[in-house]
Amino acid sequence: MAQCPPPAQRYLTPIAMNYRLLTALLFASALTPVLRAADEEGFVSLFNGKDLSGWRPVNVAADTFSVRDGMIVTTGVPTGFMATDRQYENFIIELDWRHMKEGGNSGLFIWGEGLPAPGVPYAKGIEVQILDLGYEKNKGAWEWFTSHGDIFPIWGATMTAIAPTAKTGVRSFPSEKRVKPSPEWNHYRVECNNGEIHLSVNGKEVTVGKDCTPRKGFICLESEGSEAHFKNIRIKELPPTGATAEQTAEAYPGFVQLFDGKGLGGWKVTDAIQDVWKANGATFTAKADVKGSNLDLWTEKSYKDFVLVADWKFITPPKKKSVTKIAPNGEEPVLGADGKPEMIEVEEPADSGIYLRGSSKAQVNIWVRPIGSGDIRGYRVDKTLPMDIRTACTPKTVADAPAGKWNRFVITMKGDRCTVVLNGQTIIENAQLPGVAADGPIALQYHHDAIQFANVFIKEL
Repeated sequence: MAQCPPPAQRYLTPIAMNYRLLTALLFASALTPVLRAADEEGFVSLFNGKDLSGWRPVNVAADTFSVRDGMIVTTGVPTGFMATDRQYENFIIELDWRHMKEGGNSGLFIWGEGLPAPGVPYAKGIEVQILDLGYEKNKGAWEWFTSHGDIFPIWGATMTAIAPTAKTGVRSFPSEKRVKPSPEWNHYRVECNNGEIHLSVNGKEVTVGKDCTPRKGFICLESEGSEAHFKNIRIKELPPTGATAEQTAEAYPGFVQLFDGKGLGGWKVTDAIQDVWKANGATFTAKADVKGSNLDLWTEKSYKDFVLVADWKFITPPKKKSVTKIAPNGEEPVLGADGKPEMIEVEEPADSGIYLRGSSKAQVNIWVRPIGSGDIRGYRVDKTLPMDIRTACTPKTVADAPAGKWNRFVITMKGDRCTVVLNGQTIIENAQLPGVAADGPIALQYHHDAIQFANVFIKEL
């Protein structure tokens, strides 16, 4: 036998019952999470509030970015960035941010590359500035950058700035200052479409940049010296407009850092090594004139086939030095008519190199000689080897940057073959290194000269 309805419902008319049902449906609808509305607009979350899924730290320490109380928190140390797992072309991104101290500094990179630009901790791309009001107050910065909301290209990217602009003409300034001071929250809405960027701050569009290259790449959050918080990060992708290969940021897939900006973890360290090599934020440095031997910096891990990226520069003024002349085919010394080695005067600031597969013979040289950096000297001068092998280990051209400027090596080892690219130019191509070990650690050579390294990344093949 069916149960009787409760007294309160037993005598309701059909109209009353329908009214109650409608009321219940409206109430349930009112409780639907805000995320459902976001989904209906085409937005999806770029941060789940629990962990950093969908993001990857690029050149920072393990604790530089973390999640706390539903926020992404950056300590600001070391300077660097983390990037989305994949690239985006056209989209709208929204996020809330705040600084935890007056004058705090951070940024949102649009269409960034997958690795930092040579010698710096930032990706080539377009930066949307995230600065606290106190920065401008303390620095008097309005004439060339502002407390918030600049849009500008960095490290090789290009953009047409839209008025109001910096005196340099490369930065778009916000037309109105709408940022709230630390520790209040601010809201950014950034529309990025077909090479244009439109920034709205706390509900109003204030800054525009046009004709951007790249216009497809990674979205990045910056760490730059102070604690900052991010939350409510969501994105809506827009239809593609056919970004070309030249308009797409280099992805550098599969690379991992060998130096985290805080210390020498992952490298073989002794007390003597620590006296030579020092971490210095985004770079690490070998100081000059430390006495002793076995002061090269070796990785703890051995590597077989790989691509290695390493930035370097000399940090001492060059000195005139008389050195033996090297022939274009790598022959050294070049003998004069009198049978004696010909000498040539160079301005050389220092000497170093990168050892491959645990071998000092398989050294990619760092020096300023007539043939330039990048020769594999141990094989080039080995007169027991055929001349064609020795010549292949000699740079095709001098590709060094001027003294005091950053250089970038991209070194590829496959089997016993080595290719070296210096500052974008292939100077050693598929050179054979007979007898080189199948695997071994990598070292940065200490030649008792001061030298600085940055952005050391490896991709195992």
